[in-house]
Amino acid sequence: MVTRPDIAKELSKAASDAVKALSGLKSEAEIFAKSKLERLLAEMKLVTQDEFEAVKAMAAKARAEQERLEARIAALEAKLGVEPPPAKPKAARKKTVGPDSAG
Repeated sequence: MVTRPDIAKELSKAASDAVKALSGLKSEAEIFAKSKLERLLAEMKLVTQDEFEAVKAMAAKARAEQERLEARIAALEAKLGVEPPPAKPKAARKKTVGPDSAG
């Protein structure tokens, strides 16, 4: 005959084993999800924050230099009495023709 303390001990052991099994599954799921996410991000060819900030700073510096040179040219043109050429319109984006579209 099984006594109450034996039943309680067996239930406690079963619960403990179940918690250990679930903990193991959780760890495996986290590892699997992390590896899939890392692979996906690697395939996307994303840049790091440092790379992005470096290019952003280079672009800002280039823009400031362009504006400085535009002002210098305008001042020289004014000094020479030359009328600046009309501003060029922005280039329109080219439409691409794919195999499914009528070209």
